[in-house]
Amino acid sequence: MSSLQPPRLLDQVREAIRLRHYSLKTEKSYVHYVRDFILFHNKCHPKEMGADEIRAYLSHLAIQRNVAPSTQTVALSALLFLYRHVLQVDLPYIENIERAKKPERLPVVFSRLEVKQILAHLDGVEHLIVSLLYGSGMRLTEGLRLRVKDLDFDYGQITGRDGKGKKDRQTMLPKSLESLLQLQLQKAQKLHPLDLSLGYGMVELPYALERKYPNANQQWGWQYVFPSWKRSIDPRSQVVRRHHVYEQSVQRAVKRAIQRAGMAKHGGCHTFRHSFATHLNLIQIQKWSFGMWETSPPAAPLLLKATVYT
Repeated sequence: MSSLQPPRLLDQVREAIRLRHYSLKTEKSYVHYVRDFILFHNKCHPKEMGADEIRAYLSHLAIQRNVAPSTQTVALSALLFLYRHVLQVDLPYIENIERAKKPERLPVVFSRLEVKQILAHLDGVEHLIVSLLYGSGMRLTEGLRLRVKDLDFDYGQITGRDGKGKKDRQTMLPKSLESLLQLQLQKAQKLHPLDLSLGYGMVELPYALERKYPNANQQWGWQYVFPSWKRSIDPRSQVVRRHHVYEQSVQRAVKRAIQRAGMAKHGGCHTFRHSFATHLNLIQIQKWSFGMWETSPPAAPLLLKATVYT
């Protein structure tokens, strides 16, 4: 008779998430809310609970903890994933959940002058990354995950792979950044053979491509445009490799730049995406309405609804 113990519930959740190729962020969030759900109900096993306990927990998040609507939605998704894909339990429709109130807010947008002021307080790779976010409208994670093969200088376009909603998207490659990006690629290309010679030059590949193409993880085209300055341990595979630039390092650099620029606006990396869409939309409106208005542009809410790069 086998003495092996069955895997713990949270380990089962992690395994089910990885089988479906969810991101590491999603994995951490789901595991957190599953654990929090169990602790909220005094460590009662989820098999002994159901829709009533889920409803009580979600209402607690909205009323007592006053979480954001998106946070409550993630918690609900985590619990539904737990019951459907781990415990194999079909839950009835959960009604009468006290929903967190979603505030109606317009996104923060930097002016062109503010963008210049922030960039003036950035240097090195952070300056290039933020310039690319503003010039292309990409999200921060999409910019950091760029592979060499995703930059097309001939067509002047960038392909963002596996972004929000597991979708690929294309956007413009700013002409003013071409030379800087070429220089960045040259720096990364010098680093790659050094890693290969030390046995660390195998980059992480999405899904099962590593099994389908065993040598692709060493090829130049699959390397990150913005490799990290140091190697790290992959939290899932425990393999030592060079990942892309750490997300929080860019976020911290932007926060410091905003403070040094003396700005009171509460913005961050994602604000450059809103600024890209707003400024590009304003240019389009100005071209369309040339001669139709002289001093006053259309109302600001119209500009803030731009969906250039969704």
